[in-house]
This record gives sequence, C-alpha cells and structure tokens, in this order.
Amino acid sequence: MLTLKHIVELDALELQQLYEKLQKSVTLASLVLAAWQIGLWFARTLVNHHLNERAQLPQSWGNCHQCGSHLQSKGFVPRRILTLVGWVEWRRRVGRCPNRCAGSHDAPFDQVLGIAPDQQTSIELVRLGCLLAVFLPFELAVQLLSQLCGVHISDDTVWQWVQRFGRQAMQRLNRELDNLHQGVEPAMEAIDPILMELPLVIAADGVTVPFRAQGGTPKGKIRFQEVKIALLARIRSVQTRSAQTKTRLEQRRLVAVLGDIAALQARLQLEALRQGITTAPQVVWISDGARGFWRLFEQHFAGIAIGILDFYHAAQQLGEAAEAYGDTLPTRTPQQWFERVRHQLRHGYVHRIVQELGRLLQYPSTPASAKPGLKRVQQYLSKHLPHLQYRSFKKQGFPIGSGMVESACKWLIEQRFKGTGMRWSETGFNHLLHLRLAWVNGRFDPLFAEHPLTLHLYSPNR
Repeated sequence: MLTLKHIVELDALELQQLYEKLQKSVTLASLVLAAWQIGLWFARTLVNHHLNERAQLPQSWGNCHQCGSHLQSKGFVPRRILTLVGWVEWRRRVGRCPNRCAGSHDAPFDQVLGIAPDQQTSIELVRLGCLLAVFLPFELAVQLLSQLCGVHISDDTVWQWVQRFGRQAMQRLNRELDNLHQGVEPAMEAIDPILMELPLVIAADGVTVPFRAQGGTPKGKIRFQEVKIALLARIRSVQTRSAQTKTRLEQRRLVAVLGDIAALQARLQLEALRQGITTAPQVVWISDGARGFWRLFEQHFAGIAIGILDFYHAAQQLGEAAEAYGDTLPTRTPQQWFERVRHQLRHGYVHRIVQELGRLLQYPSTPASAKPGLKRVQQYLSKHLPHLQYRSFKKQGFPIGSGMVESACKWLIEQRFKGTGMRWSETGFNHLLHLRLAWVNGRFDPLFAEHPLTLHLYSPNR
C-alpha cells in the first residue's frame, strides 16, 4: 500500500525544494502559500502513484467490435491529463485486435476512470472553470483558476467548456419541455414539508441585453434584445428586530429566456409544476404593467393565482395623471394631489381614485390636452382593479412590489452580461445563461457527472 513515507522517498528532491521555500517564509501569508504549494504537490503525487498502481492490475479483454476476434494486450501506453492538482501521468494497458481492425484500440482502465479517448482535461477542473465563468468574465476566470490551483489555461478554453456544457443544459431543458408538451409532467422537486405550507409567488419582468449585429464579429451596431425572467419562490413573513413584518423568499428558482412570451410560458409552466403549484395553499402572481406578462397570467394562471400589479408601477400611472391635469385644481398642486391619491391607492381606496379621475374628465376647466392622459390612467386602473387591492394583499402577507424579480434581473443578467464593452452572440449568451440558471436552481453539478463534484474542504476550525 502506498504510504506518505513512500511518497516522500519517491520524489524527495522536489519536496525538499518546496520545504526549503516554506522554511524561508517570513510572513504568515508567505508561509500559508508555501504550505499550499506543498499540499498541491502531495495531491498530484498521490493521484499519479494511485493511478499507476491501479493500472498494473490484471485486465480482461473483450472482442473486436468489427471482426469479433479476441483483443490482445499491446503493453503499457502512457496517458496524461490536466486536473485540478495539475498534470497527472500514468501508464495503462492498451489492447488491439490481432487483425489490426481500424478503431479496435481499447483502454479499459480509461473507461473505469470515466475519461474519453481524446479527453485532455479532467471533469472536476472543467466544472470549476465553468463555475468561475458563471460569475466572472472569461479572462478573470482564467486568472482565478491559476491563483487557486496553479493551472494555466487560455480564456478560449474556458469559453469552449461553457459552450459545451451550456449546450448540454439547453438540450436537457428541451427534452423536459418536449415531455411536458406530450403530457408528461415533471417530478416535483424535493421541498421541505414546512415550505410546502407557504404561499408560492411568481414574479415576472424583462431586461435588455446588448447583442452583436451579426454573428462571428463584434463589428456593427449593437442590437438590444429583451430577456424575459420569472422568479418562483415560497414566501414567509418574518419579524425584524424593530417589530416590522418583512417577506422572506425561500426555495427560490429562476426561469429566463431570450425569446417571446410563449417561450417563457412553457419554461414557467415546467418550473411551476416542479415547485408544486398544484398543491400550494396559495399562489400569487406579481408583475408590472407589461401587457405580455398579464396576458400570460390571464391565459395560464388566473384560475389558480391571485394577480398583483406592482404598486410602484401603479403609483407611476398616478404620477402621469398628476402631470397631465397640471394646475387644473387651483387649491392643490399636482404633487399634493399625487401624494393624496397614492395614499389612497396604498390603503385600498382605488374606487375613489377612479371616480375622481372621472370627475376631472368632466370639469370644464380641465384642458382638452389633459383628457387623453387622464382617461388612459382611469381605464388602466379600472382594468386592473382586482390587482390593486394592496391593503388586502398586505394583510395576507403578500408582497405588493416586484422588486424581487427586478433584483433577479440585475444579478442574473446585468451583472454578468452587461459589462463595459460586452456584446454577445445569441448562441454564446444562451449557453452561459443556462449555466447560470443551472447554478442558481441547484442543478449545476449533474451537468458534469452523476456523482457530486462539490468539494467540501476539511477545516480543523469547524
């Protein structure tokens, strides 16, 4: 059995050099970094020796897939692959058909290790590179990878990893959407029974992203396209230290698509079923006044969900009405009128506002130029009357603003896709977007392996 003593004896010179560097370290930081290098050396050496030891075990050979002849061992052939601890090397048995059939080479130990014939990078390193790229520009991801484990790769390599696994995430999603279209509902996600008793909130919004005028080149005028986003979460009311009641989001999941409302609808329906929309005690829908979102609500969620129009968007409509009628009422400034009706809106007196707008439309002193704006706001509030009962919504513990999804737009899209000088191709954007969604929704690791790849580092301070 390989022991620590054996490892030290096998390559004492390199270890001695690292240890001398440790002894010469003066500051705490330099001491820690030197020890970190020794740790990486031990990790790489352990992997190297374990691979070579296991590769020596007897190997049974199968038959040629072309002529059926029994494969014969051709001896040991070296294999080299880049991992999280650096380059590791070993020699393993390779077999071949005695008739030299094309493509008959076989390396069973590679299959045991779960690596492909042409694979040059181990999957745990690819996962970490993709994870860094989820949060950072590719150039910074490469620099961090070098800082963390001393592995030097190009930003183009990380970009290729993102394209590959982002494509896999999209393909997985498309298969699930096809199943849903065929009437096969997805399995509900594992949810804490306590959370199952909480209301489910669905909030929707949109944000624009800069795209290239044409694929393959950054030249040309920027095209801005809208990414539609929906957030699903269980909502819990909690008391703050100042005895105020606030809403906390639990089991948060995100849906996003560069596409139309129909594309969002399919993805949102899929995620809603995963999050137990059919068994939730209450379902709440929140969005601003965008017609597409409310059309989606009316067509697919109105039967089971309570619709809430974002309060701040509704108040903005009242602000536009205040500007429209100006100084029609000499006893009150537009700002004073706005503050009064905004208070009424917040406390559930929407009917009074609609009636007052109707009276303003009838006043002889109301300028003709102001009437179209006043009428539009009156019709808008009347249309959304059931969605403006903010006093009732607050009593039930529901949020009345769409800030939760607006915040998601910022950190999901703007922080990563709207940096200075960034312009995306639709393909590149979609691949990275789906990786970000996979991470946010807790479905990142299954893209890379069937077993967990998340590293839980040991710490004696726990």
